[in-house]
Amino acid sequence: LSSMKEKVDIRTHNLPEYCERRRKLRTNGTSAEAVMWRMLKSRQVEGVKFRRQFSVGPYVLDFYSPELKLCIELDGSPHYTRDGYENDQRRSEYLESMHGIRILRFENKNVFKFANGVISEIVNVVKELRSLKK
Repeated sequence: LSSMKEKVDIRTHNLPEYCERRRKLRTNGTSAEAVMWRMLKSRQVEGVKFRRQFSVGPYVLDFYSPELKLCIELDGSPHYTRDGYENDQRRSEYLESMHGIRILRFENKNVFKFANGVISEIVNVVKELRSLKK
């Protein structure tokens, strides 16, 4: 069953039709995303490889570790509206139920104000997910 799930995952990740959208999101990212990427890239957090603007099905994830199936999303003001909240709920439900992806959300401002706390939370989740894989 897990090999079948992997085949499904491969066919739904980084689909070519979302390539231009991913590129635009990387090029026009927020300053919070730039700061977060500097902290995550090159396996700086517990040796985990993160990808930036990685798509799963119809959604583009801010940061994603395929190894751990861990998504990190940075949320600005559009996420704190009724529509934004409902969209995030649908997206999270899809990613969790269809792909087994764990999602961590942080407000953009917390990346600047509490960077150490954000990284600590990511480290704790990475350790938790690794312990579950044993």
